[in-house]
Amino acid sequence: MHVGRGRSVSVRCPCDRDGARSWTTTIGPRQADAVHDDGIHTFNHHTLDGTETRTALLDLITQLGSLLRHRGQAARALTLTLRFAGGTAWEKTRRLPEPSAHDDDLRTMAYRLIDAAGLQRGRLIGLALKGEDLIDVGQVAHQISLDEAREARLVTETAVDRVRDKFGHQIIGPATVFRRAS
Repeated sequence: MHVGRGRSVSVRCPCDRDGARSWTTTIGPRQADAVHDDGIHTFNHHTLDGTETRTALLDLITQLGSLLRHRGQAARALTLTLRFAGGTAWEKTRRLPEPSAHDDDLRTMAYRLIDAAGLQRGRLIGLALKGEDLIDVGQVAHQISLDEAREARLVTETAVDRVRDKFGHQIIGPATVFRRAS
């Protein structure tokens, strides 16, 4: 386990060239002794499929959001790192409009990052999503919202976090993350 000195949290799922599983999770100084490696995504083969990539990214987003909320932190920026079969990597960081630990905000920015990568025929072997420039949730300004749909999603997110705390991360989440049983 690698623990960075900066205030950052990352969830990664890189694979080596043969598709072997290799998992590393970097967490910030507040939980240096903990390892959060539930919900591991690996590509068993080089993937060209955008749907499979977005599904893996969505699972990383929900893990990162849950971890940030559980720790009482919010990210000001996200970094997406893509690793390709040829050994090259692409990394991009973008700041969020406002600090957040909510899945909707993290998903919007992460999807913008992966769209900026312009993947067409790149054989992807791993990806990492990292929350940067973390602050305590108490320092985040809370804006009154008239968007009832967003407020409903935030209430649902709290309920989902309670279910995950009780039964585990893989028991509930976005439908696209769960593989077909048959």
